[in-house]
Amino acid sequence: MSQSGANISQDCISAFNDLKLAKKYKYIIFKLSDDNREIVIEEASGDKDWENFREKLIKATSKTKSGAVCKGPRYAVYDFEYSLASGEGSRNKITFIAWSPDDAGVMPKMVYASSKEGLKRSLNGVALELQANDPDDIEYDTVLKIVSKGLAG
Repeated sequence: MSQSGANISQDCISAFNDLKLAKKYKYIIFKLSDDNREIVIEEASGDKDWENFREKLIKATSKTKSGAVCKGPRYAVYDFEYSLASGEGSRNKITFIAWSPDDAGVMPKMVYASSKEGLKRSLNGVALELQANDPDDIEYDTVLKIVSKGLAG
């Protein structure tokens, strides 16, 4: 349980361990429950297509208190795999992505920001964190450069 922000559903930790240890999923997208009190799984998938994953983040929505729908922040973990340019094989890095589009609602952005550290702490084995505020921030090549530190081939 986090000190500030939302509580973390036990399902989030179980699914993360399935991704990390059993390679059951390629990615997990987390969201806040409708009452903003708990972080829950929106989707856990074995789909390896980065563009499908990216689209889900870009199209994510949140409801405002008035019931209006706006762009929504999300958290995600992605088991990013890449090959080294040196020919020394492939590597995996579990990457935590904090997606908070610039045009998302103020309230959802605040709750997501205050809950991020609690979720990250409960997911043991995250290699890297990426803050993304614009669709360009989650282009495959952009993320690949960051995750591989420029060593991908």
